[in-house]
Amino acid sequence: MIEVDKNNIILTSRVRLARNLAHMPYPHMLNQEQVSEVIGEVTSSITDSNSAIAEDFHVVKLKDVEQLKRISMFENHIVSSDLVNNYERAAVVVNKESDVSVMINEEDHIRLQVIYPGFKIKEAYEYANKLDDLMEEKLTYAYDVKLGYLTSCPTNVGTGIRASVMLHLPALTITKNINNVVNTVTQVGMTIRGIYGEGSNVMGNMYQISNQVTLGLSEEEIINNLTAVTKKIVDQEEKARGLLYEKQKDELEDDIYRSLGILKYARTISTAEALNLLSRVRMGIEMGIIKDIEINNINKLLVNVQPATLQLISGIDSGSGQRDWVRAKILREALI
Repeated sequence: MIEVDKNNIILTSRVRLARNLAHMPYPHMLNQEQVSEVIGEVTSSITDSNSAIAEDFHVVKLKDVEQLKRISMFENHIVSSDLVNNYERAAVVVNKESDVSVMINEEDHIRLQVIYPGFKIKEAYEYANKLDDLMEEKLTYAYDVKLGYLTSCPTNVGTGIRASVMLHLPALTITKNINNVVNTVTQVGMTIRGIYGEGSNVMGNMYQISNQVTLGLSEEEIINNLTAVTKKIVDQEEKARGLLYEKQKDELEDDIYRSLGILKYARTISTAEALNLLSRVRMGIEMGIIKDIEINNINKLLVNVQPATLQLISGIDSGSGQRDWVRAKILREALI
């Protein structure tokens, strides 16, 4: 049986907290003056604090950022699609590493987000909670003793927490067992989505697992439930890879090396094809079939081949045809 590094199956861990200011209408009801007030109050709760944390953050008003950069921030999971679409009224407070961001005037006044690499969901929650406490020293949140934190969408009422992990599940997808995972996840109060969360498609065999219930459970219970579910799914993916290698070794290795060959020598390639092929190569690295490519290089390419990020890196501003050509060039240079 081939060895599989379980840690690499889990790409990232994310904790997001939804909060609203008690004295302000919800974001969709704000006038322009109130928009500015919310941005000012939320940003100052971090940047004007006496905590050492404040030195690590800077403020970005999305209306001052060009569209391509805004979309690239979304592709890098720094902001949500809702914030990008609402850019004229939105801002984000982000740290130097870009793994912690506080989105302002999204669906709620505050969407505090922490994303760490690998399986660090508890660490992500601890930092999110620490930053939330710091902000609450200056802010008064909309809160009800019985219901908990009040939010624009009823599904976030209560703890206001969404905890999630991004999993790379190519073997379960290839063996068509992913539907069993979806059913199991749904039955235990979790949800499974694509690479960019709600409403997004699955690309590169990457799936986001997150809690669905925020009311009636404590933050710790939500984190513990997600941890237990994640471990079970990772075990299933590991077993699926082992069975593939045991029963279809030649076909599996052929598929992985063909995928690498296309990435190394293609002259034009779409985003979807690049992500699917990178997924195969990533699985080959994780299983020890490919030994001369670093997995971190593949992780970087998974982001850099995205349309807006690709254009920023390459400096092109034309249509998808040229992007596909430049994408192939970047992949060749990174892998040959």
